[in-house]
Amino acid sequence: MKVLDIKRVSLFDREINVFADHPASFQEIIRNTVMQYGKKDALFLEGQKMTYEELDQMSNRLISALQNRYGMKKGDRLLTLVGNSLEFAIIVTACLKSGIVMVPVNTKLTAPEVAYIIGHSKPSVIFANQELLGVIEDCKEKNEEVRPFSRQIIAVGDASKETLNLTALLEEDSEPAETEITETDPAFILYTSGTTGRPKGAVLSHVNIVHSVMHYQLRFQSDNEMRTMLAVPFFHVTGLVAQFLQMVYVGGSMVILTHYNNEKYIKQSYDLNVNFHFNVPTIFIMMATSPLLKEYSFEQVKIVAFGGSPIYQQTLEKLMEIFPNASYHNCYGATETASPTTVMPAGFPMSKATSVGKAVDTAELKVIDSNDREQGVNEIGELLIKGPMVIGEYWDNPQANESSFIDGYWRSGDIAKIDEEGYVYILDRKKDMINRGGEKVYSIEVEDVLKKHPEIIEAAVVAAPDPIFGERVKAIIVSDTLNEENQAVIREYCSQYLAKFKIPEIYEFIDELPKTASGKVLKHTLR
Repeated sequence: MKVLDIKRVSLFDREINVFADHPASFQEIIRNTVMQYGKKDALFLEGQKMTYEELDQMSNRLISALQNRYGMKKGDRLLTLVGNSLEFAIIVTACLKSGIVMVPVNTKLTAPEVAYIIGHSKPSVIFANQELLGVIEDCKEKNEEVRPFSRQIIAVGDASKETLNLTALLEEDSEPAETEITETDPAFILYTSGTTGRPKGAVLSHVNIVHSVMHYQLRFQSDNEMRTMLAVPFFHVTGLVAQFLQMVYVGGSMVILTHYNNEKYIKQSYDLNVNFHFNVPTIFIMMATSPLLKEYSFEQVKIVAFGGSPIYQQTLEKLMEIFPNASYHNCYGATETASPTTVMPAGFPMSKATSVGKAVDTAELKVIDSNDREQGVNEIGELLIKGPMVIGEYWDNPQANESSFIDGYWRSGDIAKIDEEGYVYILDRKKDMINRGGEKVYSIEVEDVLKKHPEIIEAAVVAAPDPIFGERVKAIIVSDTLNEENQAVIREYCSQYLAKFKIPEIYEFIDELPKTASGKVLKHTLR
């Protein structure tokens, strides 16, 4: 495997390792890929194709329109409420080339959740799928803070006479102004739920995403022959960085699914010669249990990667039968690490199957105890992460910036150990977090909604095991008037404030929550 030279530098006021010879920005990567692979098909979507040259031209038109119509410049924010599509890829590319900071928002969020992100990130322009324009309108009606930042709304898809759509912007054929981008300039703000209940905006800079795609390429040995299938959301760090941006870096291709469909995923994987699969385990579980698999051979698949939640041993063994010629890579990371922190090396011994692999080339990891003292080999504690892929800051959040970093390391909040060979094992996850098929749900956010219900005295939210999604959201409720017969009422109430994947699916009603002497709810007892 190729080894790249590493040097020590000061970045974000931290002493870290970087690749000695890395692109200055993702703008440079796009320019090089277009020059080398311009005529190659970069994107596929339901019979449509787009070459790198076409992607470059379309993104130039969008940059020009944003600069000329809206006066957007480097550092301005552009918020999207857009699903998996060719348009999403165009917007990403335009932002990376122009220095405009993209704020991709989960399309499943409710109006109050979206309103907070708009008010916090203060975008100059908002793009939204036509069917989600109502969410933006709802944001304006319910939140005064949103109105100044939602005057420029651009629809993706058909729009009313009052609303401009992206297609019209892409017809404006003029050359965009050149923008010089440095490695510390922000590229994305990705909002991730925090333990306080309010989302935090992780600022991914160009140096973060450049190193992430380089780490993936080195560990996967990916190249311009790679073709991946995007089934996870484009607005999550895995779809955005691990798949799309990695393919741009190596000159590969990506097949886009607007929504996951088991039959479509399997059939298109075969018909379009997909040879690189990167999914949450939930998708692999659904794929592995489909009778349709027997009709196809997947000997062309070279890479199978997974992350976001643990994978069962039996699922891994089944995947090895389906993809007999692939290398397998468990990956661990976070939005704050711009995707990978550890990657399982190819040909790993099965005795290490429960590990998430070894640290990527420039990463520095250590485990600390509750007093911030470094732990030794195989000793358990919180995992700290340092490197050029770690964000420099959270957007406009001094409190999170103060509490989330220590001595240049980011506090992952994950309980881990590192063995004598450098393999990392995640033993427990961030406090009170539920991982529903790769979607992260923080208990306190759901509890805050439940506690506002006038008939709920107390509520606690925990994870319930699930064979497909890994975990489901379970609510344990204390109430004098509500019981199992009122579950539909509670779900309807929660739907006003929470995205669908955050709404509890399982309910248990008890007389009293178990607590410590100081009044803290005993979550481990409830689990």
